[in-house]
Amino acid sequence: MSKKYTVLIVDDDKFLLDMYRKKFERDGAVVDVAVGSEDTLAKLRGGAKPDILILDIIMPGMDGLELLEVIRKEKLSPDSVVIMLTNESNREKIDKAKSLGIKGYIVKATSIPTEVVERVREIADLKTK
Repeated sequence: MSKKYTVLIVDDDKFLLDMYRKKFERDGAVVDVAVGSEDTLAKLRGGAKPDILILDIIMPGMDGLELLEVIRKEKLSPDSVVIMLTNESNREKIDKAKSLGIKGYIVKATSIPTEVVERVREIADLKTK
């Protein structure tokens, strides 16, 4: 069993947030969730520094890419491994996310929750080596 890691999952879908929270907690993570971008910024500006930040792109108001731009600009949680978990498969959006320094991009529709947890672990584990 590796050390506990902290995850902040951002999505506008409460059902998905609950489901992913349970999956990551079963994996040993300490999980926090944020409903949308404003909630996320409030947590990060308040000092949250998750090991892993999982962002959806398609959200009302400020989308996940705009959110990530603000996070980078304000240098919020600079050491977090940022992973996109989204149904957005537009190449330009993916490239934009990569230009903002994400470590991984997972498409929800093609991954079951257990696979998402495994992929996130793989991506995040790279950082500790």
